[in-house]
Amino acid sequence: MKFPSIFETANSQMTASGFRPAIAALMFFALAGFAFATEPVSIPTPNVAMSLSPQDREAQAERFVAVRLQLWQQRLNLTKWDIRANLVRIGALKPKTVGGIRWDAGVMKATIDVLSTYDYDLPYQAMLDDMENTVVHELVHLHLSSLPRSEASRSAEEHAVNEITNTLLKLAKP
Repeated sequence: MKFPSIFETANSQMTASGFRPAIAALMFFALAGFAFATEPVSIPTPNVAMSLSPQDREAQAERFVAVRLQLWQQRLNLTKWDIRANLVRIGALKPKTVGGIRWDAGVMKATIDVLSTYDYDLPYQAMLDDMENTVVHELVHLHLSSLPRSEASRSAEEHAVNEITNTLLKLAKP
C-alpha cells in the first residue's frame, strides 16, 4: 500500500482560492527575512514649519519618498529592479486609492505613483507615514507580480498585501 506524500496530499486539497493565500504567507515570511537582514537605517524626518510653502512641502515629500523607496527596495531584495516613484495628483490614480504601480518584468522597470502632498488632508508626519505605507504596499505587489492573478483573486491578494505591508512596517519600527 502506497501512502501519498505530504506534497501530494497538499496539492490534491489545494484549490485556486486557497493557493494564493498560502503563497502570500510564504512570500511574507521570505520578505520578512530579507527586510530585516540588513542594518537598520535611520532616516531623519524633516522638521516642517507651518509656514512651509506648498511647493517646498512637495519637494521635501519627494525626497522622503525617494529615500524610503531605496531603503525598502533593498530590504525587500528588489535591487535588480529600476524603480521610480512619482508624486501624482489624485486624478491620475484609480478611485479610492493613494497609489499604484506599473511594471515591465521583461526589462525589470517599475513606476510607483504616490498621492501628491497637494491632495493630502493629513498632518505632515501622518502624510509621510502614509506615503511610506504606499511605497511598501506597491513593492509587495511587485514581489507578488509573478503569481497568477484573476479578478476573483484580486480581493484576497489586496488583503494579503495590506497585511504584509502593515506587518513589515511594524517590524521596522524601533
